[in-house]
Amino acid sequence: MTTPQPTVTPKLEEPKFGFNDYAERLNGRAAMIGIALALVIEYLTGQGLLSWLGLR
Repeated sequence: MTTPQPTVTPKLEEPKFGFNDYAERLNGRAAMIGIALALVIEYLTGQGLLSWLGLR
């Protein structure tokens, strides 16, 4: 006698941490915002980000 197979696949919620699509998308968006802000700071101050932070 064979066991019956399930007919519905459960829909599991993706975790909000670790290596998954949600975390990678969020990290990519944060990086794009950071790069854009660095460019704005360089444009407005007329000096590079390292000198603006006092590292150069």
